[in-house]
Amino acid sequence: MLVILTKDQLLSPQVVCQSCVLADRQGRPRWRQDRLCCGHLLEQISETEPQSKQYQCQMGFRVAEVEVE
Repeated sequence: MLVILTKDQLLSPQVVCQSCVLADRQGRPRWRQDRLCCGHLLEQISETEPQSKQYQCQMGFRVAEVEVE
């Protein structure tokens, strides 16, 4: 599941990406083959962070893929 990270919240990409010109027709981030096509991969900030991939989209938001159990 993709989420948008802010300082104190997790937001749904549908809320943020709905108005982005780089989003797909459904207002979702362009996610293909396990990578964000409308952003770039960020390096892992610290070794204590979970091994999730984080991206920065072209609009400046941080996007992460999280596993839901």
